[in-house]
Amino acid sequence: MQPTLVAVAHGSRDPRAPLAVRALLERVRELRPHLDVRLGHVELNEPLLGDALGALPGGGEAVLVPLLLGRGTHVKRDLPAAAARAGQLRVRVAAPLGPHPLLVEALYERLLEAGWTPGTAVVLAAAGSRDPDSAADTGRAAALLSERLDGVPVVPAYASAAAPRVPDAVRALAARGHRVAVASYFAAPGRFAAACAAAASGPAAAPLGDHPALARLVVLRYEQALARRARPLELATA
Repeated sequence: MQPTLVAVAHGSRDPRAPLAVRALLERVRELRPHLDVRLGHVELNEPLLGDALGALPGGGEAVLVPLLLGRGTHVKRDLPAAAARAGQLRVRVAAPLGPHPLLVEALYERLLEAGWTPGTAVVLAAAGSRDPDSAADTGRAAALLSERLDGVPVVPAYASAAAPRVPDAVRALAARGHRVAVASYFAAPGRFAAACAAAASGPAAAPLGDHPALARLVVLRYEQALARRARPLELATA
């Protein structure tokens, strides 16, 4: 049997977040109908990741696929620690979803849905982290999105923990004469995503949610983790 795919969401007090994540996983199941796909949360929502792993049969295998967009603390420490505690399983941790061209395609289409027009600058609004690798990943995603938008400025900005903050980035671009849209670099709705959208002076895209490209990326990260000849518990970095 194939190892179980355990998608790991952050968790949110926003009741729309678990619904969005479950809708995304339904798309994943449509792509891989014979694959056991389960959900675990880092915090705030059930099932928590430890409980999701505990429900799997002993002696089996699982791949944790973070529904997270960069290499922050959860990906680097929390998920490997959870995998190590699941002593009855052989567990691998896949790479986070971003940056990746499929993610950029989802961002692009969400912007179009929100009314983005060519030439409009974009603030790529992310949660924020003190981890420099996380900021580097967001910056790379911004550069890829700029390429997809034919070179318009795309500025990474954050809801917390890092600078610039989203309202500051919107104001800075507007002061340079740009019309500004906000792209939501969030997998699901939540407090940070709502605050970033509220800072927009122009179109504000919805979170990525159950976009089909995101579902394909979840499957890809799972398959990449399986393809690596890595020891169990080794964190994928590519």
